[in-house]
This record gives sequence, C-alpha cells and structure tokens, in this order.
Amino acid sequence: MTITDQTAPVPRRSPSPETTPLLEVRDLHVEFHTREGVAKAVNGVNYTVAAGETLAVLGESGSGKSVTAQAIMGILDMPPGKIPQGEILFRGQDMLKMSGEERRKIRGRKIAMIFQDALSSLNPVLSVGYQLGEMYRVHQGLSKKDAKAKSIELMDRVRIPAARERVGDYPHQFSGGMRQRIMIAMALSLEPDLIIADEPTTALDVTVQAQVMDLLAELQREFNMGLILITHDLGVVADVADKIAVMYAGRIVETAPVHELYKRPAHPYTKGLLQSIPRLDQKGQELYAIKGLPPNLLRVPVGCAFNPRCEVATDICRTEVPVLHPVTERDGSELPGRGSACHHWKETIHG
Repeated sequence: MTITDQTAPVPRRSPSPETTPLLEVRDLHVEFHTREGVAKAVNGVNYTVAAGETLAVLGESGSGKSVTAQAIMGILDMPPGKIPQGEILFRGQDMLKMSGEERRKIRGRKIAMIFQDALSSLNPVLSVGYQLGEMYRVHQGLSKKDAKAKSIELMDRVRIPAARERVGDYPHQFSGGMRQRIMIAMALSLEPDLIIADEPTTALDVTVQAQVMDLLAELQREFNMGLILITHDLGVVADVADKIAVMYAGRIVETAPVHELYKRPAHPYTKGLLQSIPRLDQKGQELYAIKGLPPNLLRVPVGCAFNPRCEVATDICRTEVPVLHPVTERDGSELPGRGSACHHWKETIHG
C-alpha cells in the first residue's frame, strides 16, 4: 500500500453503515480507589465508532477522556483503577470479559494507540528502527533484517525524510513533529482496525499540528480505520472529525456531528469552549475563559457537575443530574446524532 499523493487529495469518505459498530462503549464506569476516597473518573460513558469514522472526544484535563481510552486499550493500572460496570464491545465482543491473552491479541493488532508525549513514550536508549521493528519481530516473527526493512517502509509511509539513513537514529535526534510521526508509524505497523490518538498534537507548533492531523486523516482514508481523537483543542478537529463527544467530570455532556456542534452548541460548557478559541477578528480583545476550575473527582458537585461554573445554572441544576437528551429543532423535529446533558439545552441552542 502507498500513501495517496498530497497533490491529489482524496475526498473524505463517509463511513459505511454497519450492523455492528467497530467499537461500542456502553455505560462505562471507571473508579480510582485512593486514601482520600473513591475518584469516579468515568461515569456512564456511551459512544460508538464505525470503520472509516472519526470520533473526537473533547474536554479539559481531568474530564475522563484519556481514562476512557486506557480502559478500551486495557492498560489501566488496576489497582488503584477499577471498572465496576460497563461494556467495551469490539466487533460485538465484550473485551472486559476477555482473558488477558485475548486482550493482548487485540491490542496493537486490532486497536492501537498514539500517546501524547512521544519523547517519553519512546525508549531513549533504543533506535527508532529497533522500536518500530519490534512490532514485527514480536507479533509476526520476522527476522531482524526483515523487521528493519519494514521499519524503513513505515518511516517512508509517514514521510520521514531519508528514512533509510535515519532508521538507526535515536528519539532525541528527531524533532517533536518527526517523533510524533514515528508514534503514528508504530501504531500503523500492524494495520489495526481502530486507532486511538491521545492528544497527538500536544506541544507541537500550529504548522506541525496541521501536518500531523492531515497525515492521520490521509492514513485513515487509506486503511479505512476507525479513529478516536482525544483532545482539548477544538481547533484541531474541525476538518478531520465526523462527530464529537464533549466530556466533563467523567460524563459525556454533548454529542453532535462536527459542523453542527460548531454552528450551534447545545450545552453551556461546549459554548464556553468555543468562545475561548482565539479568533483573528478579535485582535486586541481579552480572550474569553470559562470561570472556575474543573471539579475534584473525589467531591463532584451535586446535580450537574458544571453548575458552579455555569452562567445559566438554576436550582434544578444544583439538585438533579441531567441525562443526555435528544436535541430537537423548535418544531420538535429531532436533530440526528445530537444530544445534550443540560437542563437548559433548549435556551442554549435556540437562544
């Protein structure tokens, strides 16, 4: 397989509907038992990803995005972590009911993960070629020579210049953007069905961010992979995601097709995130910020967890936890794929 020429971009394909989603997360709960108490990091998360589809999971640090991904990958530290309830279905099979050996056969081969800090994720004392080749030596039993050849092919595939000459270089000899490409190559090595990218553009400048996201989108089209993109930056996902799930304090508070969410957010938290994005037409103006801080997961506020920071909160917000409502137009017609966990979603979306 070869990467499509950049000069002839392939239009984004619509995910083909399937009877069984590639991945389905159902009512997932994750807790961490500490000396101070039980931190409920994930509280009833539900989402699906189809082949060829990109789901962006957004939210501030501590919202549960990465913990959900670690639960899917089966790399949570347990203890102190615990999954008291929920299902994680990959092609219809619940991975939480699988043995450790069965999970290992899926991890890397079928589901791969790109971690946010490439420098700390790569081993500093091993060449990048050795680390890439390890996937082939361990999972496919290739010789060192053949694994090295595959590593060079992978580095070419993610457009690392002079791959044959640089295959013996070490992580510190590459720029941040090139290290991130190596992480992408490592995730792609066994051609998985699903990739989870956890903050793949963190600490990269804007130009390199765009290059990394374009590369991910192009590779996804080539392999028809499902992609879960975890980020706190709404600007990163606008052109690559199909749908968005916004998380806050371990819950999904809004779901929407990507462009619908940008045009008409249906949750005050999402609205605040969008307002905080710097804009060229607001030069010299003070940047908007959501007041307050995300809650301590050991002591989540009663009712809606966002209520202490919300500008439209009322008494019901301080007593009742809102469920994820289907979002409708003024005439009651349902908006496909849209949901909001807010008591005041109608005022938010319809003004």
